[in-house]
Amino acid sequence: MAVKVLVVDDSGFFRRRVSEILSADPTIQVVGTATNGKEAIDQALSLKPDVITMDYEMPMMDGITAVRHIMQRCPTPVLMFSSLTHEGARVTLDALDAGAVDYLPKNFEDISRNPEKVKQLLCEKVHTISRSNRRLSSYAAPTPQPVSHTQPSVSSLGSSPAPRPAAPARAVSAASPAPKRKPYKLVAIGTSTGGPVALQRVLTQLPANFPAPIVLIQHMPAAFTKAFAERLDKLCKISVKEAEDGDMLRPGLALLAPGGKQMMVDGRGAVKILPGDERLNYKPCVDITFGSAAKSYGDKVLSVVLTGMGADGREGARLLKQGGSTVWAQDEASCVIYGMPMAIVKANLADAVYSLDEIGKHLVEACV
Repeated sequence: MAVKVLVVDDSGFFRRRVSEILSADPTIQVVGTATNGKEAIDQALSLKPDVITMDYEMPMMDGITAVRHIMQRCPTPVLMFSSLTHEGARVTLDALDAGAVDYLPKNFEDISRNPEKVKQLLCEKVHTISRSNRRLSSYAAPTPQPVSHTQPSVSSLGSSPAPRPAAPARAVSAASPAPKRKPYKLVAIGTSTGGPVALQRVLTQLPANFPAPIVLIQHMPAAFTKAFAERLDKLCKISVKEAEDGDMLRPGLALLAPGGKQMMVDGRGAVKILPGDERLNYKPCVDITFGSAAKSYGDKVLSVVLTGMGADGREGARLLKQGGSTVWAQDEASCVIYGMPMAIVKANLADAVYSLDEIGKHLVEACV
């Protein structure tokens, strides 16, 4: 059965271009178009598409407001189009908070100068997010507030968490036991699609005095990671920054791998930032950071693989396991895309499988 898509954009040229690309795929059907957020809501309710592609800047109602309404009234996977700028990153992160699943640059030349590659990527994104868990639950509008790092204690999370899906009715699998406490020298977290909201949910649960250094690997463009790190830093009690070459790992600090590059760690606690290798699909790549952590810290790494498509992180997790380190995976029910964690579980590499809301709590329990 074809994936039904609603295309939303105030530019007639862009609507036609996206519609033509998608319609050329026999497994995708463009069932309608809309020129603003209000039309998008009406069309989503009447057409019940499997996926919505959404612009941000539109008359009458912007894309983020439309996404919030759609998630509350008829939860549907949304693919946002954004500009690869700092402001575009901020807007896209707001859209992901509102419930959008993934994003692509609106200027297709930012993706590739090869039209066939653009078509392939757009169609692949649509197919992948059509299978996401976004349709299973409604989203509440987020009301995050920044946390002051100068305050010694903040009640609860210091803010409302990122939008929280209501738990859908489903069979509950046997839960992994609570983690054993261990003097970990590093916590390494890898993620992709759905990761920005997932990382926010996990990291806002950690106290300012969290005892282990943290490295974060999120598949994200170069223009986005600085804005994302700044966002997390405002919302979390721990400190978060985009990693730079020579940064030192320290407790209570999370270093986010810069987009378009690779991040490695060494036994002295120093971070090495390398150019992105064109032979690698992911820049940053979870496998590379996990692999360097396995080499540098032996059995003293607690690694976590969160929501995301593909299998990045599996081979790095294999190296960590061989060295005696611990590997956790996010459970299927709480993933936006159960790809990367599934690869860990299917390879029998997971020491524990936890829901997204359990992971932050268990990180606090596990690290001494």
